Amino acid sequence: MKMIKTTPAQSINLKGRIMTFDRPVIMGILNVTPDSFFDGGQNNKNIEQILIKTQALLDAGADIIDIGAYSSRPGATLITSQEELDRALPAVHAISNTFPDAILSIDTFRADVAAACVHGGVHMINDVSGGTIDPEMFPTVAKLQVPYILMHMRGIPENMQQLTAYQDIVTDVATYFGEKIATLRKLGVKDIILDPGYGFAKTIEQNYELLYRVDELHYYGLPILGGISRKSMIYKKLGLTPQEALNGTTVLNTLLLSKGVQLLRVHDVKEAKQIVDLLFQ
Repeated sequence: MKMIKTTPAQSINLKGRIMTFDRPVIMGILNVTPDSFFDGGQNNKNIEQILIKTQALLDAGADIIDIGAYSSRPGATLITSQEELDRALPAVHAISNTFPDAILSIDTFRADVAAACVHGGVHMINDVSGGTIDPEMFPTVAKLQVPYILMHMRGIPENMQQLTAYQDIVTDVATYFGEKIATLRKLGVKDIILDPGYGFAKTIEQNYELLYRVDELHYYGLPILGGISRKSMIYKKLGLTPQEALNGTTVLNTLLLSKGVQLLRVHDVKEAKQIVDLLFQ
């Protein structure tokens, strides 16, 4: 039986461990915030609850745990760096100690938070701002020498949905990536993953254009991450709530994989892994 093949892409170095993309990689979302759009407040009550959720994600087949201590949903309230650290670091330390083999990512746009979490046990940085909010992020990534997820976004979470004017969404995102990649390479950053930033400074129509043409971003020869899990591009289009958007998420994740996307960032790890198991050898 013919199976879908991943698009060839470089491996990444996770503090001495090499991750390849012969099969798509599943990144499980672990929000330790009180206001995330889908699961806000469910996992941040205490460390025990965080560890229970982490165990569930790993048992379901997550290859990476993406820890987020700042909600980047549209209109999210700005919190201080210290507040973000107070949420993130206890989770990072506890997970690192309890699950020493787990690969961890920190979802932050702040360089000081990223650095503290890497020193605390995190293996990679997931920056929704692509280095545009904190000018110290790129130099920090270069110094830390960890993989960096470069996402496309305009503005900040509070105002990004007012910044959706593009000549051509895919071309503009590709140009943005080209400029950022060049800067990162000059600084000596080796491992870069591209995230088109679905839902960030984009209309629903632009999100779908970027979805259907995401394979054009393989031009750079870098791994691509797709993060559409339960987002408004699904539930608003279908007239649902985020809690009802699992089926739509599965459909669009399947489409992303068919276009060569190598990583899926998801709330529902079991269902995402089932797609991979069905489509890839």
